[in-house]
Amino acid sequence: MSETVLIAETGRRIGSSDSRRLRAEDQIPAVVYGHGMDPISVAVNRRELRVALSGSAGLNTIIDLTVDGKVYPSLIKDIQRHPVKRNVQHIDFIQVNLNEEITIGVPIVLEGEAHDVLSNNGLVDLALQELQVRTTPRQIPDSIVIDVTDFTLDTVIRIEDLTLPAGVEAIGEPDTPVVTVLIMRGIEEEEAAAEGEGEGAEGEGAAAEGGDEAGDAEASDSTD
Repeated sequence: MSETVLIAETGRRIGSSDSRRLRAEDQIPAVVYGHGMDPISVAVNRRELRVALSGSAGLNTIIDLTVDGKVYPSLIKDIQRHPVKRNVQHIDFIQVNLNEEITIGVPIVLEGEAHDVLSNNGLVDLALQELQVRTTPRQIPDSIVIDVTDFTLDTVIRIEDLTLPAGVEAIGEPDTPVVTVLIMRGIEEEEAAAEGEGEGAEGEGAAAEGGDEAGDAEASDSTD
């Protein structure tokens, strides 16, 4: 599990105007709380935060948030982004006990190439983007890697099929699909289906014409 140090500044005032001023100075308003502590309003440098999260663990990095000389081992609980620009507007840090279990989402990553699936016009589909697990902060895996090389058209990987590191427990129904295989409809099949529909329409048209001719004949006989 990746760990990094991030310095946070205290003394920021609460309010939208002060938050805008901080962002203009490349600072991000934030708050740290958890484990019975009183929430502390802080600010972190945008570039330093980006560097802190640049490791393989990403948002699951344990951050030694240093506030006025005191270190709070923390994880990012929530990130608020601008609805249009998508830049970070506010961060919630939650203090964690490194020896206590927590529940957290771990990204699922596919590796390899499913040759059999691709050759049969199939597609490997990731049904879950991340897996909820229970573990201690130091044992959080950076990701859960699934090798798709030997996948066939019938392959389905469920939560119960995953091999997790020691001390990591999956949260969720065991039979929940994680990775499945979709069978794509071929171009030739689509063309054949379209031709079949066209022939069916022509047959219906011919039958309708025949019915009209018969109706005309009957009408002629009755008038005679």
